[in-house]
Amino acid sequence: MNNSKLNELKKKYVANGAASSATQFADRAENALIWDADGNRIIDFAGGIGVLNIGHCHPKVVAAVQAQIERVMHTCQTVMPYAGYVQVAEKLSQITPVRGHAKVMLVNSGAEALENAVKIARAATGKNNVICFDGGYHGRTFMTMAMNGKVAPYAADFGTMPGNVFRAPYPVPSLGVSEADAIRGLKMTLKTDANPRDTAAIVIEPVLGEGGFYPAPASFLKAVRDICDEHGMLMIVDEVQSGFGRTGKMFAIEHSGVEPDLMTMAKSMAAGMPISAVVGTDTHMDAPGANSLGGTYSGSPASCAAVLAVLEVFEEENILAKSLSLGKTLGQRFSQWQESFACVENARHLGAMAALDIVSADQTPDAELTAALCKRAREKGLILLSCGLYGNTIRFLMPVTIEDKVLEEGLAIVEACLAELAG
Repeated sequence: MNNSKLNELKKKYVANGAASSATQFADRAENALIWDADGNRIIDFAGGIGVLNIGHCHPKVVAAVQAQIERVMHTCQTVMPYAGYVQVAEKLSQITPVRGHAKVMLVNSGAEALENAVKIARAATGKNNVICFDGGYHGRTFMTMAMNGKVAPYAADFGTMPGNVFRAPYPVPSLGVSEADAIRGLKMTLKTDANPRDTAAIVIEPVLGEGGFYPAPASFLKAVRDICDEHGMLMIVDEVQSGFGRTGKMFAIEHSGVEPDLMTMAKSMAAGMPISAVVGTDTHMDAPGANSLGGTYSGSPASCAAVLAVLEVFEEENILAKSLSLGKTLGQRFSQWQESFACVENARHLGAMAALDIVSADQTPDAELTAALCKRAREKGLILLSCGLYGNTIRFLMPVTIEDKVLEEGLAIVEACLAELAG
């Protein structure tokens, strides 16, 4: 079935709120390349929104999933557990830098992980409030929509959000918020809105994802840790997009040396299979009562097999070193673009978690040009994603395993689009 026929079916049967605006349909994929239903070759700089750090259809992951589904596809682990779940829990406990001995629960998506992290924090502290940050993104369920630091498009159409969620500024100097401003704002939130005696946790992304790929300074993350300790609140670090090697370490929080109480992860942990996790200090993780956490498909056998295979790939192929190398290459190219194109500003990267901003002549965010660049790149055979509070950030989420030749081909397309639309 070709793209044209599939678009007809999409228009007729797929809800507008869930339908993609893209008109090409993926037919097969390998590492950083996708071929659509008409046979067109496309370079992927999106990686399924940060899901494919080790590329599309990594042979080791495919083999592990195939072997698993030939044995057991589903039991519901609360009905009859299986080895994969506890093996994944063991591995995540060993590699996740939370305080003390770590325990693990598995669910299906990043949003589910954040929902459950809040549940665990409330059970562990006996408090209700949660503090999140401007520009943060945590999911599309009702609680996580309330936690997001951006209204449109996530919560604009869905009425009243759950309560007990409060906001603090995130340090982004290029947007006028210094680290001192952010610390002052967080303390003010605790003073004016979220009484510490009623606040269970502070939830923070060490690098904003949808908010624009801005890394938080290590000193700011340490200040958040200290504030949590001072008031008996838990620190929850959201590594859904920044985790599993994107920043050159397994988790972005490792760049700071800070140990959170709870961490959430998903996306690249299973290279495309649906799974997520909450990992936290054992005393906190054990606070909820028996059978209070989980779900029918949580930590499915096939997804657990994929996680175990991914972790082997990280060791065998030195993925963290590749991420650092890729980030260096991107940083050098971004610097060249900043010199050549007046619209390119604030280039930044932490490992291979890289982005740049598109601005107008007066240095204000230019969402219209950003959208045009992404559209033109797609027409030239490159998937490119925008993000940010003002829709003017272009983020780069190509697989860390991308071949040098394909990487250069994709970067050349970006450069050609900049020259064409903003030269």
